[in-house]
Amino acid sequence: MAENSPAMKTVLNQLFDHRTLSAEESHALLIGMGENAYSEAEMAACLGAFRMRSMTVAELEGFRRAMLQLCRRVDLSKYDAIDLCGTGGDGKNTFNISTLSSFVVAACGVPVAKHGNYGVSSVCGSSNVLEAIGVKFQNEQAGLLAQLDAAGICFMHAPLFHPAMKYIAPVRRALGVSTFFNMLGPIVNPSSPRRQMIGVYSLELARLYAYTLQQTDKEYAIVHSLDGYDETSLTGPVRIISRQEDLLLSPSDFGLKAVEASEIHGGNTVEEATEIFLKVLSGKGSDSQNAVVCANSALALRVARPELKLKDAAERARDTLTSGKAQEVLEKLQALAGSK
Repeated sequence: MAENSPAMKTVLNQLFDHRTLSAEESHALLIGMGENAYSEAEMAACLGAFRMRSMTVAELEGFRRAMLQLCRRVDLSKYDAIDLCGTGGDGKNTFNISTLSSFVVAACGVPVAKHGNYGVSSVCGSSNVLEAIGVKFQNEQAGLLAQLDAAGICFMHAPLFHPAMKYIAPVRRALGVSTFFNMLGPIVNPSSPRRQMIGVYSLELARLYAYTLQQTDKEYAIVHSLDGYDETSLTGPVRIISRQEDLLLSPSDFGLKAVEASEIHGGNTVEEATEIFLKVLSGKGSDSQNAVVCANSALALRVARPELKLKDAAERARDTLTSGKAQEVLEKLQALAGSK
C-alpha cells in the first residue's frame, strides 16, 4: 500500500455506515487509487458505495484537489480559453453536442481548451470521435499552444494528462456505469481554464458544482435539462446556474423550437456517431441537431462574452455552423494534430 493511503477496509466501513469523508480523507483516498494502493475489487466496491448516495462538497473538493495534484499540468492562460464539458452519465446517448459546440465557439473567436475522454457510460465520447477522424492526442504544452495558435482550439485527451488514473480505468470500464469520476472530469482540466460551461446529469450535482465553483475565480455556466440531459437538449426546460444568476430557460429563450429526444440520438456505434458529427459540422445536420448545437454554443459564448444576448449568441452560432467556419476550425486542427 502507498504511504499515507487509508486502508480500504476502513474507508468502506465508514461509507457503509453512512458516514461521509472529510476533504482530507477523500483526497488521501483518491491519491491512493492513483498510486495503485488498492486492488480492482476494492476500488469497485468503493465506487459502488459512492454511487449509492450523494456526494458532499467536502468530498468533491478533496477528490478534485487529488486529481489536479496527480495530473500533468499545462499553462494555456495566455489564451483565457473556455472548456465545454459534460459529466456524461445521463444515459441519453446524444450525439457529441459539447464537442461540436466547442468547434463552433472556437470559430466564433473564443479560444477553447477542450478536456475529454473516451465514452465510458455512453457509446462515443469526444476522444472517440476525434480519434476516428484522425486527430492525434498529445500532452505537450508547446503542441497545445500551437493548436490554439492555428485553430483556436486544443484538445486534451484525459488519460494523457491523468496517467495515475490508468489503475482506475479498467474498473470504470468493467462497471460500465457513471461513477464519481464522471463528476470530476469537467473540474479537473489540466490547464485550469478560468471559463467553463459544464453540463451535469442532475440538479443535485448542479448545486454541488455551484458550491464548489463559487470558491474559485472561474466564470461558469452549469447546465442541466430538467428531463435529465447533461446539456441543453431543447427537449424541455433547462436550468442554468452561474456566478451571477440562476435561470430556468425554455427553447424559445434561445429563439429556437423544442425538439424530440429521438432527433438528437447519437447512434449506436462510434462509426455512426462520427458520421453524425461530421454531417452536423459540415452544416448539413438536421434542424434539430443544428439547433441543439447552437443553443449550447450560445451559452458558452455568453460565459465568455456576457454582454451578448442569448438569442443573438444562438444566431451567431448558427451562422458560424452553417457557413462552414466551424468545419474550417476542425480542418486546421486536423492539419496540425493529425500530421504526427
